Amino acid sequence: MRQRSLIAITAALAAGALTLTACGSRDEGGSGDSSGGGTTVVIGVDAPLTGDLSALGLGIKNSVDLAAKTANKDKYVEGVTFKVEALDDQAQPSSGQQNASTFVSKDEVLGVVGPLNSSVGESMQKVLDDAKLVQVSPANTGPGLTQGADWQTKKVRPYKAYFRTATTDAIQGPFAAQYVYNDAKKKKVFVIDDKKTYGAGLAATFTDEFKKLGGKIVGTEHIDPDTKDFSTVATKVKNSGADVVYYGGEYPQAGPLGKQIKAAGAKIPLVGGDGIYDPTFIQLAGKDSTGDLATSVGAPVEDLPSAKEFVAKYKEAGYKEAYGAYGGYSYDSAWAIIEAVKKVVEDNDGKLPDDARAKVTETMQNVSFDGVTGKVSFDEFGDTTNKQLTVYSVEGGEWKPVKSGTYTG
Repeated sequence: MRQRSLIAITAALAAGALTLTACGSRDEGGSGDSSGGGTTVVIGVDAPLTGDLSALGLGIKNSVDLAAKTANKDKYVEGVTFKVEALDDQAQPSSGQQNASTFVSKDEVLGVVGPLNSSVGESMQKVLDDAKLVQVSPANTGPGLTQGADWQTKKVRPYKAYFRTATTDAIQGPFAAQYVYNDAKKKKVFVIDDKKTYGAGLAATFTDEFKKLGGKIVGTEHIDPDTKDFSTVATKVKNSGADVVYYGGEYPQAGPLGKQIKAAGAKIPLVGGDGIYDPTFIQLAGKDSTGDLATSVGAPVEDLPSAKEFVAKYKEAGYKEAYGAYGGYSYDSAWAIIEAVKKVVEDNDGKLPDDARAKVTETMQNVSFDGVTGKVSFDEFGDTTNKQLTVYSVEGGEWKPVKSGTYTG
């Protein structure tokens, strides 16, 4: 954790130094004032800051913090100082929903970045949308969040206040299937998921594409994400004759699962989505994880010319935690909110209007800029227009990129 707690911002706002005006707060010369009396706008962050997925959540929080600090240093929005309030959802939908209500109750919050998990995103959407409080997720990939429950047959956008900078499992799952079948030459797969929104959805889109390509599904299984004993399913995988395992879920379960499958005698690669693309997976899976594969959104941040400044600034800021798989997308999500606030302020004679939240949400639809992860803009569903994906392989104890591209249907 960083020495200075971002969660302490709430106390500072309530201490009396700031008087709320409209949907921002008027700073009468406080330490965060960069314009001799400006407006403070808070960007909320919802992510798992503790628990098994905290490695990803803390990277999200830090990256949003970096965006706010950059905007303030550059005085990017004249008269506005950005602050960040981060709340911990522990990857639990009920906590995410409670956090959404907390953000809604605070007038100075004009946008929310997060969450990590699609199931948590589902729990937050209506609460934020009802309040016209814009939400930009750097990591949610469940297609239904933007295109409705029946997205495979009829796409209908459920919530106008929800956007994301990560591409969806409607693309990620099939992209992985094409790589496994065409590039890795694996024809028989055992498919496992954790029964959650993200994992089950990802496994389903992978399965559909793999079968279309001519691959064979030799077994399916659902696991309990609250257990670490996968010996029964490991034996089923070994007896199935599969030459690859596809897992829909996240690294806390994927690591032990992969390790136990190999220990059972099935020396075959485990493949997953962005939920397993983290160094912790390799630690949990052990030395036999070499050759395991993961897809993740976008191109490798380190390889993007547009990301060099972000990587350098993040290092310079001294954050103790890595920016992780979603750092660049989190920075871009926060910057999208900053861009929307800037436009709203400029269109209202240099100040926030009384209906600032609604105006920021409305403006987000047309936000477009060159971000850390490339061009950032949104389609009619609130989905990112950037459909880039990358396959990574475990080599030498690290994730190494092996192929970047887009899904071609």
